[in-house]
Amino acid sequence: MRFIVIDSVDDEQVAAYTNLTELQLRNRLEPAKGLFIAESPKVIDRALAAGREPISLLVEEPWIDGMADTFAHIDQRWGVDIPVYVASPAQLKRLTGYRLHRGALAAMRRWPLPTATEICRDAHRIAVMENIVDHTNVGALMRSAAALDVDAVLVTPSCGDPLYRRAARVSMGTVFQIPWTRIGGDDAHYWPVQGMAELRGLGFTTVAMALEDDSISLAELTRRLESSPQETNHIDKLALIFGTEGDGLSHRTISSADLTVKIPMSHDVDSLNVAASSAVAFYATRRTLNAQE
Repeated sequence: MRFIVIDSVDDEQVAAYTNLTELQLRNRLEPAKGLFIAESPKVIDRALAAGREPISLLVEEPWIDGMADTFAHIDQRWGVDIPVYVASPAQLKRLTGYRLHRGALAAMRRWPLPTATEICRDAHRIAVMENIVDHTNVGALMRSAAALDVDAVLVTPSCGDPLYRRAARVSMGTVFQIPWTRIGGDDAHYWPVQGMAELRGLGFTTVAMALEDDSISLAELTRRLESSPQETNHIDKLALIFGTEGDGLSHRTISSADLTVKIPMSHDVDSLNVAASSAVAFYATRRTLNAQE
């Protein structure tokens, strides 16, 4: 590593951390020269373990010694010339707008995303995020999906970026562990009609998580998953679709889905936050649940 002490976060050497918006980071000649910013040693380490290439690091001086193993790994895998810009805690607070609890950032190279068909071909249970724009919810759903054995996650063209700094941080770096991609790429017209057709062509039963009059219960969905393959309503491959925070799933998505499913509520609560509802649905539909209990 090359350690470079900076006097100010206005230094042009750290422009990727200060001058580029998240949208610019993503769209700058993406993916060949697109970047993302990983925040905290845990997230950085999980990105490195997944083979993501570091461009540079920006680290608070007190964290240098504690990241020795990370630096050694980078030296061994990517060479000794990766710069580590060293700043004071006050400088990084000025950059981020808040005090970093884990004082390290890394600028890393984006990678070409696979197609939905590629990551879903051998999957049995996937999640689809439709137009979820709150990055905390995006990260939380990714973390739950990884923890609860979801095989892959698809995000629609208008959904928030799982590599957005806050999303990756909330996911605790699991965004680098679970397969994911943007279904239809950036074609805003691909979802839901063409996207649904692609998933059905791969053998998935598409399930809209929505409070509709004809919704079946989550328990009934689980029963169909666990039923004999000879039963007419047996479900083998499952695609759970979750909607945006305010409006939920679009009417077009709900009408296009094979089923709508609801989580029963008590005390006049009408719905759960998408991060919570996805975790409940992932747990209830785990293929290994009965074997582990």
